Amino acid sequence: MKRTISACAGPALGMIALGMIAVGASAATKHSATKHSAQNGPPACGALSFRAVAAGAADGDQQAGFYRSRYGTLALHADVKQGQAVDYFVLADGKRLGAAPAALPDWATSCAAAKKLPAPLAAGASACTGERFRVALAHAGDQRLALLYALAGSTWRFCSAGSY
Repeated sequence: MKRTISACAGPALGMIALGMIAVGASAATKHSATKHSAQNGPPACGALSFRAVAAGAADGDQQAGFYRSRYGTLALHADVKQGQAVDYFVLADGKRLGAAPAALPDWATSCAAAKKLPAPLAAGASACTGERFRVALAHAGDQRLALLYALAGSTWRFCSAGSY
């Protein structure tokens, strides 16, 4: 009886080992495919959502949110006065966004539309405030743009755009 069990157990363990090798090879193939797509650069269009700074925050420059990826870092900051945020802005890799082109390219506008945000027409002269914020990230060639939107009530409003 013992010989029968060990005779059956040997081939069963061998089949399990072969199955594990096949799964490992499949995972290695998926990993190399993922690694290859990462070499192509950042995605053409993306969006990040942030919350507002809590009421009663200390005066000065306060960080509302932070995002880090292999392509860089983005942070949403607020100018706070008397405990209330009076203006929000985006930092890329620790610096304020650079100037955006006077007329935003079509690929940036289509990225905002793909993320269900209004067309980035003209940034208002008023400060950027709201309950929530979204930064649309558009990328084409070597140009990268960040478009900041604020949610006030149930309406998204375009605040500003900049290159990074």
